[in-house]
Amino acid sequence: MAIFPQTRTAEPLPVIARVPHRTDRARRLPSLRHIGPNWYASVMGTAIVASAGAALPVDVPGLRGACTVVWALSAVLLATVLAARAGHWLHHRDQARAHLLDPAVAPFYGCLAMALLAVGGATLTVGVDVVGVRAALAVDVVLFVAGTAIGLVAAVVVPYLMVVRHRPAPGTASPVWLLPLVAPMVSASQGALLVPHLAAGQARAALLLACYAMFGLSLLATLVVLPLVFARLVHHGPLPLALTPTLFLVLGPLGQSTTAVNQLADAAPGAVAAPYASAFGAFAVLYGVPVMGFALLWLALASAMVIRATRDGMGFAMTWWAFTFPVGTCVTGAAGLARHTGLDALTWLAVALYVFLVAAWAVAGSRTVRGVVSGALTAAPVPPAAATARTR
Repeated sequence: MAIFPQTRTAEPLPVIARVPHRTDRARRLPSLRHIGPNWYASVMGTAIVASAGAALPVDVPGLRGACTVVWALSAVLLATVLAARAGHWLHHRDQARAHLLDPAVAPFYGCLAMALLAVGGATLTVGVDVVGVRAALAVDVVLFVAGTAIGLVAAVVVPYLMVVRHRPAPGTASPVWLLPLVAPMVSASQGALLVPHLAAGQARAALLLACYAMFGLSLLATLVVLPLVFARLVHHGPLPLALTPTLFLVLGPLGQSTTAVNQLADAAPGAVAAPYASAFGAFAVLYGVPVMGFALLWLALASAMVIRATRDGMGFAMTWWAFTFPVGTCVTGAAGLARHTGLDALTWLAVALYVFLVAAWAVAGSRTVRGVVSGALTAAPVPPAAATARTR
């Protein structure tokens, strides 16, 4: 007796429409397969050039117009990267899921929030010259709400995945881990720009204090992670060459927190009672000056490590965008301190950091364009080279 029932082969089998398989999807738009969330760093780095230039406490002829052009470029970049990432999720969902489960890539989801916030803030401070106050305010509100929501979710989800799914090995702490944690700090500084646009009363005070809450959330989380990063460097040596620029990411929460307290101090009068408003102004200086001092210390350390890596053959990678946004936050932080203290030294510090920012943005931007045109940056990633032994 036959085990399987007999089938009739005399009649032709019906033609069934072929359902695209997952591998077929992967063949569509192959250039998008390796477009990860780290590409939002190019949007952040471009937008900060515009907003930091507008924040400088000096009057440079033509600077405002140049910042307006850079702001427009950041808006175009945001739309482009959003479209590319949407195509990535649509056609390469397996790779997108792999990114979420990769402890080296998942933290970059914080860059999505910061890209939205950075472009929104630049629109209100620089793009207003082009689109007008009402349109700039509307754009900033939409991007602020979306960026803040995504940033708060990333600040919870990414650490959660690191605990329950990623399980990174001891000694693998990376400055990249700070990315989802600094996003609420960006919301704190950008939210300060919206406080004066709310009606006086509960709404204005609530937004101001919510920004301070996000400031505290990000600051305390950074204080948890930063010791792990420094311990990794001390006990396990330099980062791999391609990852060495990520040391500049530590400047992000330092400069952005200094920016936040200064901008929130500007927004406090009219939002809270006089004693608290003046206290917030004093806190901006008492907090910002020591933190800016530590930021300069870390900038010197990170620069020395980058010079060492360059001598050892460090080539261009998308990690070079770490030279832009974090440094830009130090520019806005120093500019805020100069505004509140009146010290010329802080003014020139902001100018010097801005010159570095513009140079780094120009190099990273030109190399990125070259890599996109050649296809090198959209190809499958190459494992980073191992760190060199500490012999000097």
